[in-house]
Amino acid sequence: MIETTQIQEILELIEQKKFFALRKIIKDWHPSELAELFEDIPLDDRAIVFRVLPRDLASNTFEYLDIKIQKDLMKGLGQERVADILNEMWADDRTALFEELPGPVVKQLLELLSPEERRVASTLLGYPENTVGRLMLPNYISVKEYWTVERVLDHIRRYGHLTESLGILYVIDGTGRLIDEIRINDILLAPLDTKVNELMDGNFVYLHANDDKEAAIEVFKQYDRVSLPVVNSDNILIGIVTVDDMLDIVEEEDTEDIQKFGGLEALEAPYLDTPLWEMIKKRAGWLVILFVGEMLTATAMSYFEHEIEKAVVLALFVPLIISSGGNSGSQAATLIIRSLALGEVTLSQWWKVMRKEIISGILLGSILGVIGFIRIGVAELIIPGLYGDHFLLIGLVVGLSLIGVVLWGSLSGSMLPFMLRRLGFDPATSSAPFVATLVDVTGLVIYFTVASAILKGILL
Repeated sequence: MIETTQIQEILELIEQKKFFALRKIIKDWHPSELAELFEDIPLDDRAIVFRVLPRDLASNTFEYLDIKIQKDLMKGLGQERVADILNEMWADDRTALFEELPGPVVKQLLELLSPEERRVASTLLGYPENTVGRLMLPNYISVKEYWTVERVLDHIRRYGHLTESLGILYVIDGTGRLIDEIRINDILLAPLDTKVNELMDGNFVYLHANDDKEAAIEVFKQYDRVSLPVVNSDNILIGIVTVDDMLDIVEEEDTEDIQKFGGLEALEAPYLDTPLWEMIKKRAGWLVILFVGEMLTATAMSYFEHEIEKAVVLALFVPLIISSGGNSGSQAATLIIRSLALGEVTLSQWWKVMRKEIISGILLGSILGVIGFIRIGVAELIIPGLYGDHFLLIGLVVGLSLIGVVLWGSLSGSMLPFMLRRLGFDPATSSAPFVATLVDVTGLVIYFTVASAILKGILL
């Protein structure tokens, strides 16, 4: 964490144009610390700080920066410096930057790349969006099965600096097909005259370039990997994908799900970078749907207007009833949506989930029902006549209604994600506000139905 005093000192050096002193202070900082600094200083000062950085440190820092800051910096740097940065960036990070830029700008930037880097960039951009091919690093260490450990080590010394990951070595045949992988530990611990095929076990995992990136996340999780090889349709090794890219995707997906569950369309940019009108469009649709849904609640209230006129006391507990149902539904929806996302439950296990939620709903509703009944009884003892002569029956109505409403909320919240997944939609769209609105309407029906059954001929 960069201290405020450090930021202030840097800003003062920039204002006084003491760039040599500035370079001396920040040249030993880690790229992640420098990226944090760029977020905290004004836009005009970022290009100045970037220019005083040593070339290698500047290139490394650029990859840590947020995409928006990268785009802003490129506008303030000269063409030659931009070319240096793009040529030295890892291919996957460069592709991520290009994806955020307009087509004409990308075309101009491709011209700044060396012929080899331009070929790599064009290849990666040629894969469909959201596929593993867009995330690939084309530089990796591959070896032949007939090589000795000594030759492998010489190969690593010569070419190891070109790849981001050295933990795994990939064994290929004469045509470039992937036939195995070996951990670097096995190479380091083996005698120098040992051949690669003596260390092979034929047990390896790989991705296809056209695999969906979300599916790749599951493979990384299942096999606990930090990198995975990528092959084409002929099983030719063409690159690797590293876990840092997977973590970025997980963050994006989790953010999208959280926003959807909050009752809005997922934002395509950070909150402060999203234009106001775009924000309105993302939020208005769900708000209108929820508003129309809540209008059904008013309709349900009007349907039971005569019951409320006869026993006004029933209206006092309406917020208590519908909020309890909405809360239980939101809880259930949260649990199931997350479980589906993590693969803890599958569509075929819906009945197990329903059975569990039935039991949970009854028990949770009973807990709230008992508390509601006791609350009415205690209030009546403290203030006699508060709920009339039939306060025990009213307490019974509230208690039984809570059981029914919480049970219904739990079932609705847990089953709706399954229904959406079955229909091919994202379960996260069964947002907490949506579930709460659904349960509000049905909760009123349950409440007044129970009241009619118990209080008929007494208060109703």
